Amino acid sequence: MYNTCLLIDDNYIDNYVTRRILESTNFAADIVVKQSANEAIAWLKSGNAIPEVIFLDLRMPTMSGFDFLREFDKLEIENKNGIKVYMLSSSLDPSDVKRSAENKYITQFLHKPITQKILEELA
Repeated sequence: MYNTCLLIDDNYIDNYVTRRILESTNFAADIVVKQSANEAIAWLKSGNAIPEVIFLDLRMPTMSGFDFLREFDKLEIENKNGIKVYMLSSSLDPSDVKRSAENKYITQFLHKPITQKILEELA
């Protein structure tokens, strides 16, 4: 079990479903949900907590998952390279998977929706 997990997704339903699955599997003691990448960056800058895991939606208005990672790279936070970032998407675009594989922060590209089986494989 992780201490803190950050979930970033602009879709309320996706957040609700993912949060419920994370809670039911005791994935993390604290699950922080942000509905935009901007909110997530502000939360990270506030220094409230440092997540060990981030589930990051790829396609969001204003700031995409990749835009978030560019801002994340600029942050001065403890153990940034140790944070596991999972890119979440319903996209079947091979270029999204390729860009994710090339990003130094992304641990793995995951297709939505997250399932209990997927979480068990990540543990």
